[in-house]
Amino acid sequence: QKELTELSDSSLQPVMDIATNILDLAKSIYSLVENAKANKKRCQRVSERVKALESLVKSIEQRSAVQPADDINKALNELSITLTSAYHLIKKYTMSHLVKRILMSSSHGDEFNGVNERLNDAFQNLALALQVEHGNEVYKVFELISRQKEDEVDGKEDDAELKRMLTEYGEYVEAMQRDLEEIKTNVSKIVEMLNKPSIISVKIRMIRQEDLKFDQEPPFMTTPTAMVYKGQFCGFTVAIKKYIDPSNTNPREVRSLFEKEVDTMKRFESPNILRMFGICILDENTPKPQYLIIMEYCEKGSLRAVLDSPCELSWIRKACMCLDAAQGLYRLHLTEEKSKVHGSISSSKFLVDENFRVKLGGLELAKTETSLRRMTKKKDNNVMSLCYSSPQLLNDINHTYNKECEVYSFGIVLWEIATRKKPFEGYTSDDLHNKVFKEKYQEPLPPDCPEALGQLIDNCREFDEAQRLSAGVLVDKLCSVVVQLEQR
Repeated sequence: QKELTELSDSSLQPVMDIATNILDLAKSIYSLVENAKANKKRCQRVSERVKALESLVKSIEQRSAVQPADDINKALNELSITLTSAYHLIKKYTMSHLVKRILMSSSHGDEFNGVNERLNDAFQNLALALQVEHGNEVYKVFELISRQKEDEVDGKEDDAELKRMLTEYGEYVEAMQRDLEEIKTNVSKIVEMLNKPSIISVKIRMIRQEDLKFDQEPPFMTTPTAMVYKGQFCGFTVAIKKYIDPSNTNPREVRSLFEKEVDTMKRFESPNILRMFGICILDENTPKPQYLIIMEYCEKGSLRAVLDSPCELSWIRKACMCLDAAQGLYRLHLTEEKSKVHGSISSSKFLVDENFRVKLGGLELAKTETSLRRMTKKKDNNVMSLCYSSPQLLNDINHTYNKECEVYSFGIVLWEIATRKKPFEGYTSDDLHNKVFKEKYQEPLPPDCPEALGQLIDNCREFDEAQRLSAGVLVDKLCSVVVQLEQR
């Protein structure tokens, strides 16, 4: 089958060329779906949504005499990139050695969630640009509640089939020689993962003391304001932050702040954003109540700690970690009314679980925590934070911090994953301004860095804000990079 090529990022192709390319991609996806060996329902659902978008693209193609607006041109470019990502994802489930590929992945449903979100983005952008009426049949395909129900049903059916496949493969592995014992173990892990309740299914709430299990033995981490312990909650290993000498805040005020913040946290639920479970108030009716904040536990600690450790990281592993981190950032930057920026992206703000999955932290219960924490003097980490500042921010402290600034910071984090080094080590603030702003300098990548991955990292670190990739496009392209590296 012919190789699919992505559109150039440097310039937008004529709309008719892009539309033709999209329709060709759609045909290729329809053909692939018929040969899917796993995740068949999810693949078919992607195909149906692509089919709905095809009708909008054809309507644009039929307007050949009319000069299309720039927003249509841009929307079609991004849709083409999304369809390329969808093509590579579906292709993975049509190829031989399927079970082996599944065992190498820990996020079967999440891959499709990302593609479906990007397809929905494409529909919203095209529908707005083309002024599609709400009664249009295409709107029904992308209606939020029906999409969520469809995806849930598809996921359950695919996971049941996947369990059956993996169970049969497990029986086969038991009959093999001892050198295949590792594969047998991995099958058991995947089946266990599929049976385990989703961490997102646990609602953020006030937590009763009896629902928590933890010994107040030496904490695994201590800060000037809190001690952090390892514990259990609802079958999940959790980190429990206990405040040292909390401020004189009334428990009722804490509850009120917490309830307001829960709605905010729900908007950013994602496998790649650190999960908050809630708060617990001990000795509530005494003069000195104690406050606990319960959050997801990430065994390997911060991303920076993992990069500083001696553990081996292959390029496939690094690319997957880049994709995880990008999915967390994309969840924040979603093109919706309530999208937001993180404000302080760095390798220390990402955490890594036991399976090397990367999760974005720093979105915790900020107002609730502030009400509990006594003010302490912090060390001046100004130069370290400046390492993540875009050229525009380095040159002008009053420059508005936006998503493009954040993508630059994220590009520095991706560079850290690729090199395992600390950014601009030994530089002063003046050095940074001269190098990054005046000389437009980018720290080099390793010679063995895969070319496609290196290009994405450099795109994020572009001097010109307008040339930097959006988080959504970055996720699409990293998906393709991961699939291509897995196929080597």
